[in-house]
Amino acid sequence: MKLLQAIKVGTKTLQNSMAMAPMTRSRANDDGVVGNSTEIYYTQRASAGLIITEGINISKQALGSPLTPGIYTQAQIDAWRKITNAVHEKAGVIYAQLWHTGRVGHSLVKNGELPVAPSAIAIQGQQHFTMEGMKDYETPRALSTVEVINIVQDYKQAALNAMEAGFDGVELHSAFGYLPNQFLADSANQRTDQYGGNIENRNRFVLEVMKEMVNAIGSDKVAIRISPTSLYNSIAHQNPVEQFTELISELNKLPLAYIHIMNVPFPADKFPHYPANSVETFGKLTHHTIIANFAYTKEKGEAELEKGIAKLISYGALFLANPDLPKRFELNADLNQPDRATMYGGQDKGYIDYPFLN
Repeated sequence: MKLLQAIKVGTKTLQNSMAMAPMTRSRANDDGVVGNSTEIYYTQRASAGLIITEGINISKQALGSPLTPGIYTQAQIDAWRKITNAVHEKAGVIYAQLWHTGRVGHSLVKNGELPVAPSAIAIQGQQHFTMEGMKDYETPRALSTVEVINIVQDYKQAALNAMEAGFDGVELHSAFGYLPNQFLADSANQRTDQYGGNIENRNRFVLEVMKEMVNAIGSDKVAIRISPTSLYNSIAHQNPVEQFTELISELNKLPLAYIHIMNVPFPADKFPHYPANSVETFGKLTHHTIIANFAYTKEKGEAELEKGIAKLISYGALFLANPDLPKRFELNADLNQPDRATMYGGQDKGYIDYPFLN
């Protein structure tokens, strides 16, 4: 079974070709510090070839949702070091997903500060979770050019902090409508400076971040997650094939660990210019290792690897509910079903109490 075959990614040889996808769990404290339960949570899942953490806020400004972790204070870094040490003791490999939510937030979560974004354009048709309940999205504050440059440096520092915390690498969360994805999308980016307008300019922020992180922490330790067809958080692209083709062409010039592609479904009748399959369309364009993501089962994941484009499959909810997922795939065992009521926030129920085989 290809899913269970060892594979080299970045600087590490992974025990199998299954990655644990990044999943927000909202179990940090009010200071963005993760605790003992989070250490248990990741250590339980160390049999994944690669663990990609939940999104980790790169700065105070990056915070968008309550009880999500950070990596910009010493207390946060020290807490993550306990987790990476524990995962490594179990022979696991763990990358930090670096996160800036941009406009996907609310002032009630940010001590009264408005969320920031490439342009002052609000998310429509969705609401955001706050400790006071679901709220309509606010119109974000548009970032100045100097602020954008400073955020690029925040990512660089976050990558350095991740190395201090013992992570094996970092993944830029440039998908699902968060800040880097907002710069890529013309629906969210109507800037007139060097970070907006044509495709080259809209790609600039992501590429500058990636270059700074590679220069900071070295070759084959930096990765990126993209979602070319996701409509979530009011993201839309006029020319996604051209845009992401150019982006990947530039990423090919960097020594990256992998590119993580979310193959998100979309209404083809409303978006006929979108590629039918992001993994096949864009995965063929790169010499980097491809991780494929989105609702894969064991059978669908194996079939995807057989095509030869993706080299790993990332699993989200299945790893959430089955800490020993590779063993269950190996034995064709029954799977635990995820409890969606306990996915976000709460205590240990639905977090570290899913049963193992035996």
